[in-house]
Amino acid sequence: MKKRILLIEDVELNIDLLVQLLEDRYKLLIATDGESGITMAERERPDLILMDLSLPVIDGWEATRRIKAKQRLASIPIIALTARTMKGDEERAMASGCDDWLVKPLDEDLLFEKLETWLGDE
Repeated sequence: MKKRILLIEDVELNIDLLVQLLEDRYKLLIATDGESGITMAERERPDLILMDLSLPVIDGWEATRRIKAKQRLASIPIIALTARTMKGDEERAMASGCDDWLVKPLDEDLLFEKLETWLGDE
């Protein structure tokens, strides 16, 4: 059975790219804002979450904090996706509960390397 990844991303172009890259290997669930992402994480309990940090309604920083605060969701790895590369942003993402970090535009090899690290082999 395919591992399930919840992609919480609001930019259509980024969603399309990640769907193309990942749909053959993983089952993708998609939310386009932080609030619906939290709801979907609670309902679906995915194997991993790819979290954009700049989201409408509830940003990715806060959505990550809320997901990690829920005991039954706390163990789900969350990889931050961001175009923000200011000094301190990676540390801030980790402090909010993210388990790993990827900078946009995404390096496909690094993406798959991180997914394998967190999800293991199929």
